[in-house]
Amino acid sequence: MEHLLNQHVKDIEISGIRKFSNMVSQTDGLISLTIGQPDFPTPAHIKNAGIKAIEADFTTYTHNAGTLELRKAASHFTAEKYGLDYNPESEVIVTMGASEAIDITFRTILTEGTEVILPGPIYPGYEPIIRMMGAIPVHVDTRQSQFRFTLDLIKPYITDKTRCIVLPYPSNPTGVSLTEEELKEIAGYFKDLDIFILADEIYSELTFGRAHKSIGCFLKEKSIIINGLSKSHSMTGWRIGFLFAPENIAKHILKVHQYNVSCANSIAQKAAYEALTAGLNDAVTMRIEYEARRDYVFQSLQAMGLETVKPEGAFYFFVKIPDTIPLNSFDFALDLVKESKVAVVPGSAFSKFGEGYFRLSFACSKETLELGLGRIEQYLQKWR
Repeated sequence: MEHLLNQHVKDIEISGIRKFSNMVSQTDGLISLTIGQPDFPTPAHIKNAGIKAIEADFTTYTHNAGTLELRKAASHFTAEKYGLDYNPESEVIVTMGASEAIDITFRTILTEGTEVILPGPIYPGYEPIIRMMGAIPVHVDTRQSQFRFTLDLIKPYITDKTRCIVLPYPSNPTGVSLTEEELKEIAGYFKDLDIFILADEIYSELTFGRAHKSIGCFLKEKSIIINGLSKSHSMTGWRIGFLFAPENIAKHILKVHQYNVSCANSIAQKAAYEALTAGLNDAVTMRIEYEARRDYVFQSLQAMGLETVKPEGAFYFFVKIPDTIPLNSFDFALDLVKESKVAVVPGSAFSKFGEGYFRLSFACSKETLELGLGRIEQYLQKWR
């Protein structure tokens, strides 16, 4: 019966991140620097809000877009933090994590043969959804621009089939973010074009050196902003995301969301309300610790002679594999596990433009980082 399945689905593969992690997860004594989630627990007051919701039997369906109190809290949060202005009654949708928000956005705006422009390297969660819609992902090589997805790089790839560009900043896997000037330039150019902008801002609370700025501040009418609590409040498993868009766009995305999941988890919505009100600044403590880890890892990588861009946000380094190592990124990562029992993610998981690199996460303790980096340094010695 396999020949009857949707060919678009048959043609996609599971995430390269998951594929590699599953392959090496049973290695004894393995130090994993692959993890893409905070190593902090969900704050206690948020967990307690979830417990109280269960005890109060808040276990029924909510409004399809989420409880109004949570949408108001999300609207207030983004206004307070990023200067965004969205009507909680018609321009905010509570989703099952940022992943569902991406899915329902693409399913609403894409049709067969349309094109989506993305930076490369990039998190692998976008391309499969684009392909399942029969649309075409168009990756732009950002390796020569320090991974910056600038307007000059984007313009040559715009065609009459371009339906959307993706701005995933701060970036997984590179840690790069766009400046206000870069965003203004993009907004100014796209102002008169019939092209959507999908801005995945899930790491917006984890920035270093400067506050996050959203393209929604400059081009609200064409932007679909995606965020959530997975990274900012260490709530990956709670599956709460947010989608912000003008009403004339959001009302159609809501239909797809409704038939997809009905509504986000009711218990998690109560916890999310607590996170966005009493926990307005919960991310600050985590961000301070991440920044200290970032600085330590950056110094360590430099001391090893490894080439990388210093992250401006998120909790990843995207590191160039030395030219002296004659292995592709997957074989390099596999050999690193075999020889030194430390796991990183091969760059090929992040599009063809990630080949020749590996992603290292610093969402783990200082002790784990010290041990893992020490093993990487020892491994590199055999190639020198």
